[in-house]
Amino acid sequence: MENHTYGQALTGSYTAALARKYSVATDYHAVGSPSLPNYLALTSGSTWGVADDGYHLLPAGGIGRQLTSAGILWRAYMEGMTNGCFNSPYPYALKHNPFAYYGGACPSQVVNFSHFAADMRTEVPHFVWITPGQCHDGHDCSTATADQWLSQTVPLILASDAWKNNGLLLITWDEGNGSDNHVLTLAVQPHPVNHASARSYNHYSLLATIEDRLGLARLGKAADTSAMTDLVTNPGP
Repeated sequence: MENHTYGQALTGSYTAALARKYSVATDYHAVGSPSLPNYLALTSGSTWGVADDGYHLLPAGGIGRQLTSAGILWRAYMEGMTNGCFNSPYPYALKHNPFAYYGGACPSQVVNFSHFAADMRTEVPHFVWITPGQCHDGHDCSTATADQWLSQTVPLILASDAWKNNGLLLITWDEGNGSDNHVLTLAVQPHPVNHASARSYNHYSLLATIEDRLGLARLGKAADTSAMTDLVTNPGP
């Protein structure tokens, strides 16, 4: 999700209901501004010195390469991506598709969001990334509009066998709109560990949490931070 403070995100009624029922990180912060550095941090453990939303060919593979090398089935769903990673029109935005920055290609695992609902009913990839379009993520439209999109999308995930079988849904905002970059992050799982954590977390913590659960080495600054262990259960054997 995009460009809202912790408090603003919680004005969405569905988002607030998720926070009450599941787990919320109350002291979670983005690592930069504008959008792109945060997306890179979430997927590679580094901003690579990027401080804009332009295209940069990066000397890294990110978590996508890790997953592929480990033989882990993954898919990234991009709403509005109708003509590939690099030539799709609004509401898609390349700056919100970090996988296109690693190696200069559009990985075959990056697909249009139109595939999402059917995949949730059949074979759910072991790792799923979702980027809404620039209206539904709250970038260009209201919190209420973004909240409504979540209310239509999250239930598809929670109805899946993959989520019911010790799955984990993480929902985060890329950045806030204040100097402290305080954003909301939710951990939605069948059996919450704690309903709230006041520990200090950021996008590197979220990446560390994902990599630990999948048995992957931590990338970049994710190796130097704490995973969100007080909010996220270990998936077990």
